[in-house]
Amino acid sequence: MATTSIERSATLRRPSSKTGLVGWLTTVDHKKIGILYGMTAFAFFIVGGIEALLIRMQLAGPNGDVLTAEVYNQLFTMHGVTMIFLVIMPMTAAFMNYVMPIQIGARDMAFPRLNAMSYWLFLLGGLFLNSSFLFGQAPSGGWFGYAPNSLFAYNPGPGMDFYAVGLQILGIASLASAVNFIVTILNLRAPGMTLLRMPVFSWMTFVTAFLLLFALPVLAVGLFELTADRILGTNFFDVGKGADPILWQHLFWVFGHPEVYIMILPSFGIVSEVLPVFSRKPLFGYAAVVFAGAAIAFIGFGVWAHHMFAAGLGPIANTGFALSSMVIAVPTGIKIFNWVATMWGGRIRLTAPMLFAIGLVAQFTIGGLSGVTHAIAPHDYQQTDTYYIVAHFHYVLFGGGMFGIFAGLYYWWPKIFGRMLNETLGKLNFWTMFVGFNLAFFPMHMSGLWGMPRRTYIFPPGMGWDLMNLLSTIGAFTIAFAVLVFIVNAVRSHRVGEEATGDPWDGRTLEWSVESPTPEHNFHETPIVHSRDDWWNTKYEEDTQGRPVRVPAGAADDGEQLDVGARERGIHLPDPSYWPLVVAIGITVIGYGIVFLRPQGPASNQWSAGGILFIVLGVVTLLSGYFGWVLEPLEEPGGDDH
Repeated sequence: MATTSIERSATLRRPSSKTGLVGWLTTVDHKKIGILYGMTAFAFFIVGGIEALLIRMQLAGPNGDVLTAEVYNQLFTMHGVTMIFLVIMPMTAAFMNYVMPIQIGARDMAFPRLNAMSYWLFLLGGLFLNSSFLFGQAPSGGWFGYAPNSLFAYNPGPGMDFYAVGLQILGIASLASAVNFIVTILNLRAPGMTLLRMPVFSWMTFVTAFLLLFALPVLAVGLFELTADRILGTNFFDVGKGADPILWQHLFWVFGHPEVYIMILPSFGIVSEVLPVFSRKPLFGYAAVVFAGAAIAFIGFGVWAHHMFAAGLGPIANTGFALSSMVIAVPTGIKIFNWVATMWGGRIRLTAPMLFAIGLVAQFTIGGLSGVTHAIAPHDYQQTDTYYIVAHFHYVLFGGGMFGIFAGLYYWWPKIFGRMLNETLGKLNFWTMFVGFNLAFFPMHMSGLWGMPRRTYIFPPGMGWDLMNLLSTIGAFTIAFAVLVFIVNAVRSHRVGEEATGDPWDGRTLEWSVESPTPEHNFHETPIVHSRDDWWNTKYEEDTQGRPVRVPAGAADDGEQLDVGARERGIHLPDPSYWPLVVAIGITVIGYGIVFLRPQGPASNQWSAGGILFIVLGVVTLLSGYFGWVLEPLEEPGGDDH
């Protein structure tokens, strides 16, 4: 019988190189993608930080003249958008990508190419938003983009178009990641890794993914309507033509309040990993911590209107949302008490990751308590649109979210890069950031209660706000110094840092059972999980008084003693691919076309030929990417095994 073979076009072959620039551009390895997320988000962190410093220079004293009102509006809008969508969310996504699959015993994400597409969309979406500066106007309507103020009639120019389209691009990236995280956790857990044996960080990844899945479509609808109003002249938000004046607020905050938990729950997961390791105790109340996280996510969808108490919803609505806003403090409090109980009586090691974790617990508690005061509607009337609100959400998102991220950086850095960060520099990083953070944001409680409005680019002398603002500015520059210390520490680690063992912290979860840095295939053999904190229980047993006793040498594996021969057992990993990047480029080019489709606004009859051309080019690129994605083989014959 005759046989035939079909030669495939070289275009449809998957790339083979996993090193160099091509290797990074085409990677589908969850660990490399996690590193890309982290590096990119940190670069945006520097950008957002510079924007914050410019804002604080303007407000260092009365009648500041560093920035004009227009530039100030653009900077505070982009600072908020950058820190929320381009820093905190992708920083946590970096850990989710790198750590979560290893914690549950998987070799990669369920959809590696979709994972790569999510990253490229995040990068290009971030560049898309920041490119608005090059076109003469960045978004200037606040990170919340309230309509009708953000309509073309009140905010002409391309700035808010970049905002609406840019967030759609980032939203596609986040939705694809959410689906990937959920499917990975449900389908790729190692044998024996039941849901209630999963590490808390993986649990918070799971919960956060569902939050993204349900919250982002609501924002997408609002952004689609805003874009249509600004470009096509539809009428979703124009109050003068009969639209509901608070429709945008409802759409935005139905997304916006769960978004707070999208940013903070992963950091809760990080500290739930760090505190037990450096207290040398199991997490107190594991099940309570897990279910409290799920409860926060569920209740978080029922509190959005406390952002709108001053909008005139009426006493019944205000009372209902006040109650739900108070209720959400209960599961949050459960987590805080469980973290404190975990440390209580433990043999605490005050390492850099532990200090950042404790810093989160302390500062988030302050932010949580000030948040409870917003739940009281009459009290909220006094605080709304003042610097008290600015203080509150920075205690939650920076004091909570960012301190958790830094705890994760110091904790997992050895696993990711194979080298230790310097502890002395790490502690200097913590203390300068801790002091700078509290110096920057605690005085804002006072200036807010004394009546200073937020979003003001200037304030007159004699209002009693001078000292508080000066302290805040000094604090902001102290934070900048702390970030510089971290950068120095990272560079030093890369050059001369101590090589890390597989388990430098005496960890509890599976990622510490493999070498540092993690091998490309994660595990030489698929792990079989027998208990919660399985890696710890492999190393320790209890004496008659319940104290951990190290298993005698040779009775347990560790990261350095694994069966190296297993490398040759033919573990196959997904091949790289060009197409996720091509698809992301196509979507971004379409975005530019939409922004410049009607530069004179909906009242004009002029359609831009350049905008139409960009849309056509983007659609062709997008379709090419999708066809290439579908037609390329799942694996190349003779591809590398591991």
